[in-house]
Parts: sequence; C-alpha cells; structure tokens
Amino acid sequence: MAPPPATAAAAAAVRPHLLLRRGGGVLPSPQSGPATLPFATRAAAAGPARRLRLPPPRFSLSPVPKSLSSASPSSHIPVRSLFTGIVEEIGRVRRLGPPLAPPSGGGEAPGLDLEVETKTLLAGTQLGDSVAVDGTCLTVAAIDPAASTFTFGVAPETLRRTSLGERAAGDGVNLERALTPSSRMGGHFVQGHVDGTGEIAALRPDGDSLWVTVRAPPEILRLLVPKGFVAVDGTSLTVVSVDDEGGWFDFMLVRYTQDNIVLPKKKVGDKVNLEADILGKYVEKLLAGRVEAAAKADS
Repeated sequence: MAPPPATAAAAAAVRPHLLLRRGGGVLPSPQSGPATLPFATRAAAAGPARRLRLPPPRFSLSPVPKSLSSASPSSHIPVRSLFTGIVEEIGRVRRLGPPLAPPSGGGEAPGLDLEVETKTLLAGTQLGDSVAVDGTCLTVAAIDPAASTFTFGVAPETLRRTSLGERAAGDGVNLERALTPSSRMGGHFVQGHVDGTGEIAALRPDGDSLWVTVRAPPEILRLLVPKGFVAVDGTSLTVVSVDDEGGWFDFMLVRYTQDNIVLPKKKVGDKVNLEADILGKYVEKLLAGRVEAAAKADS
C-alpha cells in the first residue's frame, strides 16, 4: 500500500524528529529545494496535504509490559526463539531417554527427555523459557535446582532434523539462553531452527587457530556465502569458503572460541547441526517469486 500523500513540511509538523538529518535541521520543503520525502511529489496532484500520523516504532522479542518499571521484581517475562550464536556455557548431558513421567493421554511418548547439567544458567531461567542446545531451540520443561539441571522435551521431528538423538550421558553441549531486549548482539540472528546436519570432513590446525571443513547437503550450501554467517551447533561463525560442487564449506576457529564450544572436541565424521542465515532464506524466496512471476508473464 502506498504511503499517504504528504509534504515534508506536513510531516515535520507532526514528527519533526523523523526529518532530522545529520548536522541538524530538517529536510527542506518542496518550495525551498528539490529534496523531499520520496512520496512528496505526489502531494500536488492529490489535493490538500493531510497530517501524516506515524505509529510509534515497536520492537520486542517477547510480550513485555508497557512499563518495565511497573512490573514487580518477581514477575517473569518469557523470551523465546531468538539467539545470537554466542555460546554461554558448555553443559553436560545427564540423561537422554523416554520421559520419566508417563504422558497425560496414556500410551508411549514418541519423543525423548534431554536432561542437561549447567553451572551458571539456572539463574533467571524459568519453566517455558527457550534455550539453544547445540543450536536447537528447546523449551525448558523442568528445572532441578538441587542437581543444577534443565530438562527439555525433544520431539520426533527434532530428533530427525538434528544430531541431538546421538547424544549420550557425559557429552558436552553448547548452551545459550534466548535474547532479552537488553542483550548485546554479539553474533547474528539465530533462530534455533536447525536446517539439517552436516559432517565434519577435516580438522586442520593453523598456528593456534583451527580450520574446520564440513560436508553439507545442497539445500544448505546454496544459502551459504563466503564472509557470511552460519550457525554450527549453535555457534555463530563466519564462512570462509564454499564449494558447491565438492559439497563442503569451511571456517576457522580462534583459540578463545575453541576453548568455549564443543566443536573442537569432536572428530572427523561426527555430525553437527547447521542453520543458515535467515536473510539468505528470505532473499531466496523473494527471488524465486520474482522469477516465477516473470515466467508467467512471458508465457
């Protein structure tokens, strides 16, 4: 839908701060120079200008109260499904198996329970929160403060799509809690929606850094670009090279990253969870729609 016709002056009368430019001052009106809002040239043909009323910008990662200061200290705001790929802690798998409590509907539960021990992430985490476990967004279903563990329910589709089903007691897993509105954005937008798994093809030291080569399926490789982002087991990493014909991509881990994630402890042939950058997925879909529309117009 096209924006309502308005001149820069009319817009400035309602939201002057929206028209501020670097160095101070507002954008000149149509009478004082050629610079106008992109849609201001239509104002003359549209008749008298109407007041431009813009809704206040809103950005929220969770349903937050209108005033955070009015919320009681004990109130809890669930935050779901957005991460940065900066691993907070390496947790330890305590148990992966059928749920200890039978399902409410009777019969066998098709999924598994994953119990993970953590040293630092219990504080501030409550039931229903999301935690990325090796890059997989899971919901906290139980908390045992005495044992310092989370328990997550892992659905059958998650077991098919990720490598979590191969975990065993004692294995390390990357953990990251979901973003809050005040979190720093250190990596990139990671949803925790794993696209598929890859396989470690090579590990090669280079000084105190480590080159890692991963084989990946074509549907993931086509979304990767050199210097772009990829989440590997939930870790935000920069792609160095992509070989579509060879079916692999690689990246380098600096010493600090090696010391704080699980990947360097794996070996050639082990699986890793992969999530391509969401921006690439949107661009691919938009371009596919344009190509399809152009093909229909030509036919």
